Amino acid sequence: MFSSITSGAVGGISPYLMQVEVDVADGLPGFNMVGFMSGEVKEAGDRVKVALRNAGTKIPASKITINLSPADIRKTGVVVDLPVAVGIMAAMGEIEEESLADTIVLGELGLDGEVKEIKGALPIVAKAKKMGYKTAILPAGNAREGAVVEGIKVIGVSSLQEAAGYLNADQKERDQLIRPTKVDVKALFDDAQSDGYDLDFADINGQAAVKRAVEIAAAGFHHIMIIGPPGAGKSMIAKRIPTILPPLTPEESLEVSTIYSVAGMMGKDKALITKRPFMSTHHLVTETALVGGGNVPRPGIISLAHRGVLFLDEMPEFSRAKLDMLRQPLEDRNVHIVRNRGTYTYPADFQLVGALNPCPCGFYPDRNRCKCTPHEIRRYLGHISGPVLDRVDICVEAKRVDIADLSHKRNIANESSSSIRERVMRARALQEERFKGTKLKFNSEMSPKDIEKYCRLGPKEESYLEQVFCTMELSARAYHKILRVARTIADIDGSKDICQIHLMEAVGYRITDGKYWQQMEE
Repeated sequence: MFSSITSGAVGGISPYLMQVEVDVADGLPGFNMVGFMSGEVKEAGDRVKVALRNAGTKIPASKITINLSPADIRKTGVVVDLPVAVGIMAAMGEIEEESLADTIVLGELGLDGEVKEIKGALPIVAKAKKMGYKTAILPAGNAREGAVVEGIKVIGVSSLQEAAGYLNADQKERDQLIRPTKVDVKALFDDAQSDGYDLDFADINGQAAVKRAVEIAAAGFHHIMIIGPPGAGKSMIAKRIPTILPPLTPEESLEVSTIYSVAGMMGKDKALITKRPFMSTHHLVTETALVGGGNVPRPGIISLAHRGVLFLDEMPEFSRAKLDMLRQPLEDRNVHIVRNRGTYTYPADFQLVGALNPCPCGFYPDRNRCKCTPHEIRRYLGHISGPVLDRVDICVEAKRVDIADLSHKRNIANESSSSIRERVMRARALQEERFKGTKLKFNSEMSPKDIEKYCRLGPKEESYLEQVFCTMELSARAYHKILRVARTIADIDGSKDICQIHLMEAVGYRITDGKYWQQMEE
């Protein structure tokens, strides 16, 4: 007796479909699983046998062989419990194999037959839909996640008995037995916009220059670094950046949700990630947790920040090796994990926001308060290498907050996040129109060739930028960064052309890093 069940798995972040072939034959009793699998996948056999028994199915004293195909892909971190159990029941005749036509089965089993959630349900269901499958049987906790994919019926089951009962039911009775899960994607996005955020820029007094820099960074999706003494409000400002970013588009939401699904961080009964991610991590984070990887490759924090913000507080406290690992993702907007069994690529298109003190005590260059030696300051700031600095578009200084900005007598109302977001979205709309028909979305993504096309300068602007380039001894990358930032500033101002005033402001965001890093090198 033979049966074949379609299941699926994820390699890195890429889904693939898998056939679970089950043969129950006369002979010496045994239970073998083959198909190039790791030890933890083989353990599924023991769980399945106990789950079947506790679900009321008696396994005959026969030779049971299970093959996971394709055999050339190593099955690591793969969950095949439910499809194996259903396959055995189908091979024994307890489930009609015809009922499994055009159906994909996913799920982990508890020893009592409970169907538990799995990782990667969303991309696997999307792959199944693309391959023409009509029905997906998923754990109940993953049902809303899978139902985001239109054009495929998603059935959420909480136990092996429920799955068997559904498959054995008449086609007309199935939907009454377990209603297909449906998700109103539009309503999800409407709710996300109406919910808003708990944080708001209106809470922050002073720091007008930093707020302006953050607005520019948000408008063009530029990387930004905020440097200043302790208590200047660097972290407060950084945590509010998502409140001025435009909402996720459905396409971006699907990208982010796929990453969180693979990482097992979607949350129970959650359908989609509808707000831009904000990821913050401690400086003692491991390199694997930061960029991804591991024995069973998983997305790292930089991938979980995809289409959102990666905030590194106290940036120089991170080891230089960890920060240098961000160089390639910052440039390519993805990260490659190489293992002896394959190469995995994870999206990592995040906005880097770094906050740091100018020295270990935090008060340099105020020598009345700072007692750090030049060597200590140089070693502290040296954790952030030149190549990393070159990839940061904007560097802004947060000054010590004046008492007048904190006084309860202050009558000036701070600008709200919603007001700033309106300007950001207008600038984003200009970029969308400019880059229509290309793969570009933001000014920060322009290559040198794109900059030639979209950032043309007049003679006066050309002369000014040439003078700045020679005086500041800029790298080619820094030169292009200035033009990208100037293009964003012009967009915020609603200007078609990049004017000298836009260039001057963009250059100003390159002066701050020179004030600290170049001065320490001299």
